[in-house]
Amino acid sequence: MTVPMAASIKNMTEGKPASLILTFALPLMAGNVFQQLYTVVDTMVVGKFLGVGALAALGASDWLNWMMLGIVQGFTQGFAILMAQEFGAGQTGRLRRVVGNSGVLSLLFSLGLVLLGQLAARPVLELLQTPDDILSGSLLYLRVMFSGIPVVMAYNLFACILRSLGDSRTPLLAMIAASFTNIALDLVFVLAFRWGIAGAAAATLIAQAVSGLYCLYHIRRIDILKIEKHDFMPQPALCGKLLSLGFPMAFQNCIIAVGGMIVQSVVNGFGVLFIAGFTATNKLYGILEIAATSYGYAMITYVGQNLGAGKSRRIREGLRAALCIALATSLAIAAVMLLFGRCILSWFISGTPEEVEQTMQVAYFYLAVMSVALPILYLLHVVRAAIQGMGNTLLPMLSGVAEFVMRTGAALLLPLALGESGIFFAEPAAWLGADVILVISYFLLLRKLPVTTCSTRIPKTDPPGSL
Repeated sequence: MTVPMAASIKNMTEGKPASLILTFALPLMAGNVFQQLYTVVDTMVVGKFLGVGALAALGASDWLNWMMLGIVQGFTQGFAILMAQEFGAGQTGRLRRVVGNSGVLSLLFSLGLVLLGQLAARPVLELLQTPDDILSGSLLYLRVMFSGIPVVMAYNLFACILRSLGDSRTPLLAMIAASFTNIALDLVFVLAFRWGIAGAAAATLIAQAVSGLYCLYHIRRIDILKIEKHDFMPQPALCGKLLSLGFPMAFQNCIIAVGGMIVQSVVNGFGVLFIAGFTATNKLYGILEIAATSYGYAMITYVGQNLGAGKSRRIREGLRAALCIALATSLAIAAVMLLFGRCILSWFISGTPEEVEQTMQVAYFYLAVMSVALPILYLLHVVRAAIQGMGNTLLPMLSGVAEFVMRTGAALLLPLALGESGIFFAEPAAWLGADVILVISYFLLLRKLPVTTCSTRIPKTDPPGSL
């Protein structure tokens, strides 16, 4: 019996891999553009209207804020792997139970992260040697952001549910709504109400709530996701499986963020203008990897659905297609940044002519280094996502450890040899270290997959007594 599905849901087990991956990724890219738009607007409003000090305060809080976001995304993306596999296998009953149990786990983790974030914010900022003149601003921003972690968790879970079913259009529309909401509230809270850096944080959280509610509305309209009360009852075996997928991804993001905080602690020793320049380029980091993360989401869904359907040959074909698309994209983005980087960076920097010039030198040098190394980052995202889609999140976690070692090693040692500019090479070094682990891991896993085009092993209905 054919299960009725919303038109936006996409079965990625049939059709040309390249076109499937690209058409799935394009709406995600557009959504990421709007997400980065409101991140950029946050930075512009803070940098232009609150000054270099406020911009530095925002930058000093970046990695700790990103760590919490990375933990949230790690768990929800891990849960989505199992959702994609069950959807690909046609196991709609199991899919509903996976979604229900994921919701319960997400709620519990989000409450725990709120408490942890509020307790750890000041000690971590002090440990990172955040300058006294920007410490209070950084702390205020983090306290507001960490209070809204349940909102961020809800949006990420709802978006992952939709993406696991092949729907990348609804998260795009949700992010468009969030972007315009955030921009409008930035202007109101920061310029009209004069709430300062806390206003920028509040605008971001309200925008996330808008996007989360939009995704939830569409989830409730999907027939195969008509979740009942018993689907929310925690099942130990199922929760254990979800945690085995989500925890390594959350830990991977966490340890990457810890490496980033170590880098930030080194940067904090170079003065406020250096921090501001470093922050300006870091805010463009999301634009640099905007397509890479989209291809990664596409590969998790594509590989997960095809693994669930038993079509392992399509996994190989999909990875080859995704790598070609991703590498071509990275070269195009790098060219744009090298040509127009100074113009783009000027949107974030204000102050006296001397301050602007010093900040711009730092920012553009860092941007040029990352742009040249961009193909390494795109390879990382595609291969890591393919491995995660296969249901293996431990090997990608090891790649996160490699990132940590390379990033911190480069940050601590290269400035001794090259001066302040040595810190700019920490990110490319981290990407390269992760790629070595991931490429080897992928080929080892590939050898274990049977070369099949279809599967007769997976029943299309839930067997009695299944989870």
